Amino acid sequence: MLSEPRSGRLAAWGNALLAGLVSPDDAVTAVIGEDAVHRVEGLPGESAPVGLTLALGRLRALGASGLRIALPAPGHPLGLSGPPEFNTRALEAEEAVICEGAALGLVPEVYEAGPAGDVHVEVVWHCLPVREAPPADVPSLGEAERELAEALRDATALLSRLDLAGSGPVAEAAIDAYRARAERGREVLAPGYPPRAVRVLELAQRVGLLVSVASENGPGGAVSASEIAARAEALRPVERTARRAQVAAYNSVVVERGVR
Repeated sequence: MLSEPRSGRLAAWGNALLAGLVSPDDAVTAVIGEDAVHRVEGLPGESAPVGLTLALGRLRALGASGLRIALPAPGHPLGLSGPPEFNTRALEAEEAVICEGAALGLVPEVYEAGPAGDVHVEVVWHCLPVREAPPADVPSLGEAERELAEALRDATALLSRLDLAGSGPVAEAAIDAYRARAERGREVLAPGYPPRAVRVLELAQRVGLLVSVASENGPGGAVSASEIAARAEALRPVERTARRAQVAAYNSVVVERGVR
């Protein structure tokens, strides 16, 4: 949850490009990030994978007026609208981008390539038809912000009471890494997003940090199966709330423009 999903980068910077706020080169550079290359496969009119610059231009020509994301998990098709083939792929990848106005969706497949010691990451986005329908379970920014604040408060109280919030060098390193990343002044989202979306995304990432630390830092103070189960039960709705908020933040610029 702490790291930015590739679908988020593609949607955010793709929306900035569609709005004329950034150049194609700047958008593609931001989307690729630390990966080596991104290609799009299955784009209508193309018989072979193409680069992101061409793909974004083609999607615009095909009618794409905005990009939104989905972050589904088992039992929670967050942001999806079908059909089943697309939903299945998106669920396997745990993320996807949906092109509003073009009835197309993009699902990333990530590969590692290169010799040992010089491994790089390549991404292929599979382009598939999607159903033009309201996305599943996506809150408004206001709803997401309220839900995050409540989930963070309740989960922190419960985890602290059970002595499960996580402690020791692993937790401390994770928190220090988050603080260092924030202090570097990294750009959140992309030009054109409302300040509230930035605030919601940052809060969702902080909530995600809590979930990651509590999940990955061993059983904490839990000494019984019931206490361990209580931790898992506490974290499940928190993680879902954070994912919902991320989707709301990335999709907010599309909603704000009135794109349907």
